[in-house]
Amino acid sequence: MNGLLEQLRAGLPAEALTTDPDVIASYAHDMASFCDAGTPAVVVLPRTVEQVQHVMRTATALRVPVVPQGARTGLSGAANACDDCIVLSLVKMDRILEISPVDRIAVVEPGVINAVLSRAVNEHGLYYPPDPSSWEMCTIGGNIGTASGGLCCVKYGVTAEYVLGLEVVLADGRLLTTGRRTAKGVAGYDLTRLFVGSEGSLGIVVKAVLALKPRPPQQLVLAAEFPSAATACEAICRIMERGHTPSLLELMDRTTVHAVNRMANMGLPDTTEALLLAAFDTPDPSADLAAVAELCTTAGATEVVPAEDAAESEMLLQARRMSLTALETVKSATMIDDVCVPRSKLGAMLEGTVAVAEKYDLTIGVCAHAGDGNTHPVVCFDHTDADESRRARESFDEIMALGLELGGTITGEHGVGVLKKEWLARELGEVSVELHRGIKQAFDPLGLLNPGKVF
Repeated sequence: MNGLLEQLRAGLPAEALTTDPDVIASYAHDMASFCDAGTPAVVVLPRTVEQVQHVMRTATALRVPVVPQGARTGLSGAANACDDCIVLSLVKMDRILEISPVDRIAVVEPGVINAVLSRAVNEHGLYYPPDPSSWEMCTIGGNIGTASGGLCCVKYGVTAEYVLGLEVVLADGRLLTTGRRTAKGVAGYDLTRLFVGSEGSLGIVVKAVLALKPRPPQQLVLAAEFPSAATACEAICRIMERGHTPSLLELMDRTTVHAVNRMANMGLPDTTEALLLAAFDTPDPSADLAAVAELCTTAGATEVVPAEDAAESEMLLQARRMSLTALETVKSATMIDDVCVPRSKLGAMLEGTVAVAEKYDLTIGVCAHAGDGNTHPVVCFDHTDADESRRARESFDEIMALGLELGGTITGEHGVGVLKKEWLARELGEVSVELHRGIKQAFDPLGLLNPGKVF
């Protein structure tokens, strides 16, 4: 321990190192339940690329594991510490280095908050679409590590589609540059995409070149109430089948609506079994909303209410954004699943989740990026009740199994981390896992970067 601290201090300012046990404890884990976390030896908060390189050279020399972290808003345990590791928190590397309206790119450090970047590019008439629900807290580096999504993915896609290039500090301290600043380029293997979603297991992202889009018109939102999840999913299928491209298409079940109302008095309809939110940011959003309203009514919606202005639209979106937080108030703990299925199987996924909740006698609320088929079943349970905790974990696993049976994936945007390691192997298969391990070995032969995560 003393040798590690001595070598770290040789290349770092005093304020970059934290050894206080109480502070270290706060960096031990992210927001996931049922994920083990160890006790770090030290927390390092670098401000420069050179400082990150020094940490990795020291770690390699002393064979000390390193766990990279962003804001620790993750939900899979990917940022959880292991015993005697170096926690490498990138939150102090928070500069927006460049915004280019001509090239439509932003160059940022990993600690930049998603919402801060979004507002900064908006001032230039530009738009950075990926918007996780935690966008006011989560960092771009964390978003890249888990290949985050968000509400707008149905139209604009996920984080991976906006990362053009990276600077990455490798396990041995070397600096790797990947990708480009240009609109297109196919030189060599796509190492940039390889790092996106790798959860800090291959290298430390220290700079990112991000693609931007022109800022779209202000979106308008429509809310549609349905008597069942099945009728809501029928509407979703009709909307997509007819070729509509909403800027978001989100679903909240009855449990979620009730939780949001209890927490924030939002005035959402307590009588509904499923609430669908659709938005358009087209030049004439009213016409698009009218067409979608008709499809919703035909599918069985009991009431369809288009927002009259941007303020009313934002209120509806705020209700959706606080869904996960609201469900956390139902019981003392939650497990937030992240199962994505083909849109055509969304109804079966929701019906199956209801059956799982009944089987295990648990409250499971579902909110979903419905346009992507990405569901977030939230298992609510009392963590002090051993039997209820056991049932919660078993129900979580059964929901993942259901997703795979329906042709889906165990994670659409939250990542694997510690929570879903066993399930990743089931989804990928033996050959794919073997190749994954080979890639890990090539980038991190000593196994120092985020050990015990992903697979």
